[in-house]
This record gives sequence, structure tokens and C-alpha cells, in this order.
Amino acid sequence: MFNKYRNMDMLHGSLWDKLAAFALPLALTSVLQQFYNAADVMVLGRFAGDADMAAVGNSIPVVALIVNLFVGLSLGANVVMARFIGAGRPQEAVRAMHTALWIALASGLGVAIAGLALTHSVISWMGVPEEIRAPAAVYLRWYFLAMPLISLFNFEAAFFRSVGDTGTPLMALILSCSFNIAGNLVAVTVFDSGISGVACVTLLAFGVSSAFLWRRLRRAHGLLHLSYSNLRIFEIRKARAIVSIGMPAGVQGMVFAFSNLIIQAAINSLGPEAMAAAFTIENNAFCFINAFGQAATTFTGQNCGAGDLKRCKKIFWECLLWDEAVCAVLAVSGYLASPWLLGLFTDSEEVVEIGMLRIIWVLLPQGINAFLEVFSGAMRGYGYSLPPALTVLFCVCGERLLWVWFAFPQKPDYETLMVTYPLSWLITVPPLAFLYIRCLRYFAPKAAGLTSRA
Repeated sequence: MFNKYRNMDMLHGSLWDKLAAFALPLALTSVLQQFYNAADVMVLGRFAGDADMAAVGNSIPVVALIVNLFVGLSLGANVVMARFIGAGRPQEAVRAMHTALWIALASGLGVAIAGLALTHSVISWMGVPEEIRAPAAVYLRWYFLAMPLISLFNFEAAFFRSVGDTGTPLMALILSCSFNIAGNLVAVTVFDSGISGVACVTLLAFGVSSAFLWRRLRRAHGLLHLSYSNLRIFEIRKARAIVSIGMPAGVQGMVFAFSNLIIQAAINSLGPEAMAAAFTIENNAFCFINAFGQAATTFTGQNCGAGDLKRCKKIFWECLLWDEAVCAVLAVSGYLASPWLLGLFTDSEEVVEIGMLRIIWVLLPQGINAFLEVFSGAMRGYGYSLPPALTVLFCVCGERLLWVWFAFPQKPDYETLMVTYPLSWLITVPPLAFLYIRCLRYFAPKAAGLTSRA
């Protein structure tokens, strides 16, 4: 369906159809990445037991925290490559891609080593109940071992997205998720290996997806061709450009995940029913919202490289309109279908009831969150990445910390915790809007010339 949009021309013609063709496969790719954990939860919940399922549920915020770092860093590679492509300098994009591969491998290995060393400290800090600490530690260790593969996949996917191809990463995730589901069932029902078997299969599945994209890059023609002889390329100036754009984006994503860790620790104090409901379907809805933010980043990056700032502004508004429309559809359909969807995870009516509270307070107001994603995504496309990341850090994380410390103790129930989500989004929109206007006035006019110095 989306084949005709591969290597799409982002610089000319209509935008609305290209934005959808770019964002929808990207959203589905993110959903499938989320589904790794969801598949683990469902298989363990049905065939292993509540302890293993709860252990995975407690690990999800930690995994999301780290994966968001890789997603953000890879956005830096996306932007740098997109701007060189828009400027008509494909050879520079090739050199940026091979430089980014070294960043991917180094960051993945660094996080893996640090994570393995700090597993027990993280579990203790989160207040994970004693009875599930051992399986939670097993699951996290396997995930930390997979970090180099996860990092490599996200950078490889970013290379394809820089030319408008979001279909190839989606195919990689379909293949690896199918492998993950089948492998989980075999590990639990045939070998009775429980959470360790499921976690091992998940690591192998990440290997499948990263190997699939590696092979596609090796067989690609033009600027996406991965050449072993070019792996000696590592240009400091391009690496700095990638990190200076990607690290703030990664930090912004990590801020959301970190605040969720804080909330998860508070949820754990409410008992196993609330803890089991902490992972819910709004994470998958967010994948669609974030996809249009990433579309704003890539399309703005290419058009900024081409010096077409008028088209960049049009990209912002069309991404925002798309995102709000998608939020409306997801809110209504998600709310109506959520009792059935939550029932896929558990047979407990109490858990489903608690999960519905999260749907009401987190899924239904996602239209507010869409402003955050598109504002931030557009500014990253110009290379203006640090100010919005710091704004999100102080507004979102700060509000949620204060809420958990002061509001939650006054009324310690699940609904009180959920109120913090829409409230944090509301207070973050105005400063981001101010930054975006400032970016258009002072930074964007200079941004088109920055590519030549990267």
C-alpha cells in the first residue's frame, strides 16, 4: 500500500497524503515495539502466573526509559541525513549514516554494561514487591543484554525514515514480532522456561529485526547502501551534530518514561491489582501521536535543508491537524473497546475497572499531548532540540514529581495518580508554543545555512 511512497519527495507536491503515508507505518512499527512487552505479559499471564506477569509489568517503564534514549539519538541521525538530502548533498548523508552506526553500537554497549551492573539497584528503587524481585531481575538482565540490538535497530530504521521509507522498518518488526510470539509460546508451554525463556526469545527477536534491516541496507542502492569499507568513517563534526540534536530528543523521551517510573513506584504501593493495570492500551495510542511528531521532524529537516521555510511552517500545521484527528478517533474507539482489550490481559473485573480509570484520564486527553509532540518534532527538524527538551523536563517531570510527593499522599488512590498526566501536558503547551514562535523568528532563518557547516 505504501510502496509508492518509499524514497518519497518531501520537497514538492501535496503534504497531507505523504505525512499519512510516512506516519502510519511508523506508528504501527512503534506499536509492534510495544507489543514485545505486551506479548510477554499475555503469554506469561495465561500460561505462567501472576508473579511473572507482574514482574514484566514493573520492567516496562525501565525498558521504555532506555529505549526512548535510543529513539531520540536515532532522531539526530534522521535529522542530519534529511537535511543533507534536502540540500542535495547525498554523499554527506552517506557519511553521516556510517558515522551514526558507530554511535548506535557505542551507546547500546554502554547502556547494556551500566544496566547489568545496576539491575538490583533499579528494582530496589522502584519498590518492586519482594515476591517478584527475582523474576523482574531476570527479565531486566535479558533486556539489557539486548540493548545493542535495540539501539542498532532504531538507528537503522532512522536511516530509512530519512528518505521517507517507513514501510521497511515495519516489515522488520512484523517479522520479529511473529518470531517473538511463536517463540514465547514454545518457551513457556513446551520447555516450561517461564520468564527467563520469554526474555531470551525477546532478545533473539530484536536480533531478527536488526539483522533484517542490516541486510536491506547492504543490498540498498544509492545513499542508503551500507558499505563495509565505509565503516571506517567516523566524522567528529557529524557525530556532534547527531548527538546535539538526538540527545535532547532522547532526554525528552526519557523524561516521560522517568516520570512514569515515579508513578509506577506509587502504583506499586496500592497493591497487585493496580500494578497489573499499569500497562494499558494508551501506550499504543501514543505511538500514533508520536508518529506525526516524528513526521514533522523528518519533513521539516529535509525542507529546512532545502531552504524552504514556508513549506516547513505548512508541515507543522498539517501534522498538528492530522494528530488531532487521530487523537479523536483513538479516544472514542479506544474507550469503547478498552473493556475487551483489557480483558485480553486479565480475567479480573477489578483489574479491568482500574484499567478503565487510566483510559479515561490518560487516553481521552491525548489531544493535549499531540501539541507537545508536534511542537517538539518541528523544532527538532530545524535542529532546535535542547530548549524544548529542557522545557518538557521541567514542566512534565517537575509537575509529576510534585504531584506524587504532595497531592497523592492526600488521597492515595489510583485515580489521583492518573490526574497528573493531562495536568502535566496542559502546563507544558504554553511554554512550548512560545519556544516554537521564538524558533521561527530567530533560529529557523539561520537553520538552512547550518547544513553546509555540519
